[in-house]
Amino acid sequence: MPAKVYFTDMTTNPNMNMLQKLELLLKKVELEKIIEKDKFVAVKLHFGEYGNLAFIRPQYVKIIVDQIKKLGGKPFLTDANTLYTGHRSNAVDHLINAYLNGFTYEVTGAPVIIADGLRGSDEIKVKIDGNYVKEAKIGAAIALADAIVAVTHFKGHEATGFGGTIKNVGMGSASRAGKMEQHSESKPYVVEEKCVACGTCAKFCPVGAITVTKVAKIDYEKCIGCGQCIAMCSYGAMSPKWDSSTDSLSKKMAEYAKAVLKDKKAVFISFIMNISPDCDCWNMNKPPVAPDIGIAVSTDPVALDQACIDLVLQKTGKDPFLEVHPDVTWKTQLEYAEEIGLGTREYELVKVACDLK
Repeated sequence: MPAKVYFTDMTTNPNMNMLQKLELLLKKVELEKIIEKDKFVAVKLHFGEYGNLAFIRPQYVKIIVDQIKKLGGKPFLTDANTLYTGHRSNAVDHLINAYLNGFTYEVTGAPVIIADGLRGSDEIKVKIDGNYVKEAKIGAAIALADAIVAVTHFKGHEATGFGGTIKNVGMGSASRAGKMEQHSESKPYVVEEKCVACGTCAKFCPVGAITVTKVAKIDYEKCIGCGQCIAMCSYGAMSPKWDSSTDSLSKKMAEYAKAVLKDKKAVFISFIMNISPDCDCWNMNKPPVAPDIGIAVSTDPVALDQACIDLVLQKTGKDPFLEVHPDVTWKTQLEYAEEIGLGTREYELVKVACDLK
């Protein structure tokens, strides 16, 4: 049975702006069936690396937060720390980054909680017994939430073709160790010129595989590839090997999304605008590869991503993501997500015209 995807375009006038249109979409998708009184609601989004201006405007997030509050839910804005070192690889820098990009309580009406904690190691393991992932390592705040509202900036991505809801939920909710599991087929290594011999990695290694003299050394006979040393290192001296194939990454990402959503009510919102060719993790954004299209909402993450890519292809008359990333097949994540029961690629696009008189 096709899933419903509710969509509104960018048409506005003084009587109906995009914020009001978003509110109507939330009514159409029946948000009240997702939100329960006094339950914690993780509003999962990407705060944007500082310097990138393509991320979702926080004013949209306020509309979502207000609707959750009206239904009695307790919303918080959240994302997990990044695997790479940057402005979002630990909770302190991540919070500052979020505030600089406008995601403050004063603007959005909800607090920011970094899902996997100070160093990216606060995680809960969720058993899924997938083909690639047996236990997904999910940021604790997201795993402990009662419901999820995933707010996604639909865009290109250099490793998965496009970054939509599956990526936002699957990769974005993973702890740093979980991100390593998705990106890497192997174990971490020491970037010796960055190592300050502080000993933190050795202290937190669960199997005693690390010794530190002048620099850290990893005993690969003992190392289990858990990524804990990467999460704990403040200097970028513990690094993953970025050696997963793009297809493998996409499939692991879909399995992680299934783990995140296990036993949870959820609704998914995609903003198909400022469609940059690359991820918002970059500290800049390149010119968009497609014009602004609109906002789409669904309770099916796979249907929503399929609808978003179809809208982009229809609007441009080509595949702009394949043009900028010719070695990456975006279909993999959709086909595999449907295969493992995350959702369906069949959908009915319900256009919400709204009263623009």
